[in-house]
Amino acid sequence: MMAKIDVMSIEGSVQKSIELPHAFSERVRPDLIARAAIAESTLKIQPQAHYVLAGMQTTARYYGAMNSYRTGRHMGMAIRPREKLGGGVQGKVRVIPSSVKGKRAHPHLIEKTTVENINAKEYQKAIRSAIAASKRPVAVTSDIETLKKTKDLVKLLGRLKLENYLEDGQKKTQRKGVRRLASQRRYKKSLLIVVSNDSSVLKAARNIPGVDACSLEKMTVSMFAPGGNPGRATVWSESALSKLDQEISKHSI
Repeated sequence: MMAKIDVMSIEGSVQKSIELPHAFSERVRPDLIARAAIAESTLKIQPQAHYVLAGMQTTARYYGAMNSYRTGRHMGMAIRPREKLGGGVQGKVRVIPSSVKGKRAHPHLIEKTTVENINAKEYQKAIRSAIAASKRPVAVTSDIETLKKTKDLVKLLGRLKLENYLEDGQKKTQRKGVRRLASQRRYKKSLLIVVSNDSSVLKAARNIPGVDACSLEKMTVSMFAPGGNPGRATVWSESALSKLDQEISKHSI
C-alpha cells in the first residue's frame, strides 16, 4: 500500500489526501546518488585545447644535416632551431618546448573525454532514490503554478510553515582564514519547488534566497541532492506528483 500525503491549498488548508508516486518508495542509495551527481557535474566542464600554431609562427628553422655548412656545427640539437636574421645571424631559439615562447610540451587535446556517462536506467534509479530521500515533502494544489509574484510565493511558504527554510537560505557561510572574498560567501539552497511544466512560479521563485524551482522536464539528481548529499526539503504541485513516475522514465544523461 502506497503512503499518502495531504494536499494543501494556496491558503494553507488541507484540501484532500493523495497517494505518493512509486518514486517515493525507492530504496535510498547514497552511493548511486553521488555517482549521478558527479556525472551531471561533468556536463558543465568546458573542453579546452591550444592554438594549433602556438609557438610555431616564427622564422626559426632547422638548417639541415648536423655537419653541413651553416648548421651550427658541434651544437646540441636544443639550440639549432633558431630565428633567421639578416646577415646570416642566428636569433633566439624557438619551436621546441624548452625554449622561451616555444610551443607547449603537452597541450590540452580537444578530443579528451570529459563527460562521465551513466546508464539511463541507473540514472533514473538515482533520481527516484534522491526523491525518496527528500525530507518532509509538501504537496500543494496545482494553483501554485499560477503564482506570478515573488511576494505571493513567500506568503504561501509562510502559510505552509516553511519560513524557517527561507531564513536558513539567507544565512551566509564564509570560509575561515585571513582573506575573505565576496566569491567565498555562499547562500544555502535549502528548499526546492517542483512543478509539472514551465509556469510563472519558476520566475517568482528565482529571487528568493534559499529556494530553487524546476519543472519535471528539467529536474536533476543534483537538485534533490545538492553536491550528492540527499535529504533536501521539497514542495510539489499536485499535477507534478501525478506525472512524476512517467516523467522519470524519460530522463537520462
